[in-house]
Amino acid sequence: FEAAIVEDLEWLGFRADGPMVRQSERGDIYSHALDTLRARGLVYACACSRAEILASTVARADVARPGLRTDDDELWYPGTCRDRGLTEAPGLGLRVRLEPTVERFVDLRHGPQEQQPSEQCGDLLVRDRDGNWTYQFAATVDDYAQGVTHVIRGDDLLPSTGRQIQLARLLGRTEPPAFLHHPLIMKSPTGLREPFASGSLRPGAPKPSAKAAQKLSKSDGDTGVRELRAKGWSPERVIGRAAALAGLTDRETDVSAVDVSNLFTG
Repeated sequence: FEAAIVEDLEWLGFRADGPMVRQSERGDIYSHALDTLRARGLVYACACSRAEILASTVARADVARPGLRTDDDELWYPGTCRDRGLTEAPGLGLRVRLEPTVERFVDLRHGPQEQQPSEQCGDLLVRDRDGNWTYQFAATVDDYAQGVTHVIRGDDLLPSTGRQIQLARLLGRTEPPAFLHHPLIMKSPTGLREPFASGSLRPGAPKPSAKAAQKLSKSDGDTGVRELRAKGWSPERVIGRAAALAGLTDRETDVSAVDVSNLFTG
């Protein structure tokens, strides 16, 4: 799977600046970051399962609480184990105490944003009950450790930004990276075969309705680069199609990997 992604990117003309970094090989780095938070008294063990958190959310459904449940069905953790003083042990998750602060940042596409992670998701799970590092924790630690200055990713991760900014600050990062969240390529569950974008990278462009739509995903068997390549598509045609769907061009035209960056500044 990993090799297929690298091969697709190289075929398109995108080549890595350095060696591949795998989160599965960075356990020591994540453990050190966790120790930093633990030394500040911010880490605690949690015995709650997702089902228990869901039950708690349903029980509180009649309480007006901003961020209790988001559009993507994110659960809000009510802090059940926050003050229980559980001893860290196998089979227990680990959470970080979040501050009840509002995080303000400027998304390079969406503009000024305000998020309050403590109301969106509650105390952040950093290691699950199986001992796996969570995306939120690993991505934040990696960005900090590698000196990442710009994070460009899909709109579906915009709600994660505030909590990652706060987590990075708790780890000692004084200046967060710049963020840009781009539209997603969507499909309609009603049988519409033609994909469409959930928005445009152009400032002020109207956002099409994406109700009941789903983002394209290889895990769902959607067409990928390899299938287009087998049908005779050139790298320039694939990039040009993606650029048109994202609103970077007015019409579909061939674009090379070398020239695509000009679409963001032209």
